[in-house]
Amino acid sequence: MGDILTRAFVWIAILGYAVAFVLQVYRVRVGLARAAWTLGAAAFVVHVLCAFHYFHGWSHAAAFAETARQTKELTGFDTGSGLYLNYVFLVVWVVDAAWWWRSGDDAYAGRAGWISAVLHAFFVFMIVNGAIVFGKGPVRWYGAALIAMMVAAYAKGSRR
Repeated sequence: MGDILTRAFVWIAILGYAVAFVLQVYRVRVGLARAAWTLGAAAFVVHVLCAFHYFHGWSHAAAFAETARQTKELTGFDTGSGLYLNYVFLVVWVVDAAWWWRSGDDAYAGRAGWISAVLHAFFVFMIVNGAIVFGKGPVRWYGAALIAMMVAAYAKGSRR
């Protein structure tokens, strides 16, 4: 059950991100975009909690060692530093969602464009690594399809 919950919550998070991204690109349904963004952030928090509970015994050292093992298996580099990127991802998403609620839709939409560009580049980097690079089997295809749909939405939306 732990595996199912952990995976389900990361996919809820990713889908929340994708829905919010597309709605932001098209500049429609801002309230729904904010709700999807927040749902995604909350689901990612639950995903991390599930991973630590079911797989790492609430141990950072165990999570770091497992990250290092997987990284070495895939890349040949024996490092668990990717775990810290996950921590940064978690904090950035939660802080950004909270900021959106606190500042309001107009202030959030009016912030410097480079902030949103860096944020989305980081999120896509994390999704590509989590779902495509480190994913296995159908997860890779789902991740690739999701990224392709987001790129298509961005390309179409940016031409508007």
